[in-house]
Amino acid sequence: MARLDQMPEPMRSHLKKLPCPSFDKHSWVSGPELRKRRVAIISTAGLHRRGDRPFEGMTGDYRVIPGDISARDLVMTHISTNFDRTGFQQDWNVVFPLDRLKELAANGTIGSVAAYHYSFMGATDPAAMESGIRDIAGFLKGDRVDAAILVPV
Repeated sequence: MARLDQMPEPMRSHLKKLPCPSFDKHSWVSGPELRKRRVAIISTAGLHRRGDRPFEGMTGDYRVIPGDISARDLVMTHISTNFDRTGFQQDWNVVFPLDRLKELAANGTIGSVAAYHYSFMGATDPAAMESGIRDIAGFLKGDRVDAAILVPV
C-alpha cells in the first residue's frame, strides 16, 4: 500500500486536498441477520479473469468475476503507478477476500457466497461508475445478494 507520508510532491499535496466523504455509522438498508446473508465482493483493484479485456483507464467500466475462480486465474491490471501489487501477488485476499468469505460461509458466520463478484478500476471518478453500479445492482438482486463487501484500493 502506498503511504501518503512516503509519496513525493506534488502527489502528496494533491491527495491531501481531495474531498473525503463521511458516512453515518448506521446501515443504509435493513436485511436478514448476518448468518443468513448472501455476500458479494465489489473491489476497485482493477481485477479480471485471465483472458478478459484488461482495464485501460478510468472509464467506469467493470468486470464480472465468477465465484469459483482460482487465484491463478485472477489478473490485476490496476494502472496506478503508486499502487503496490506485492500484497496481491502474495495473497489475493488482500484485494479480493474470496477465500475468507468461503470460510465464513463454511462456519456459518454468513449464509452463502455470491455466484459472481465485481471489480472496477480504482481512482475512477464515482460519477463515471454510476452506470456500471446500476447494472451490478440488478445482477446482485438476481443472485439474491443482500450484503456486499466493498474493497476500495
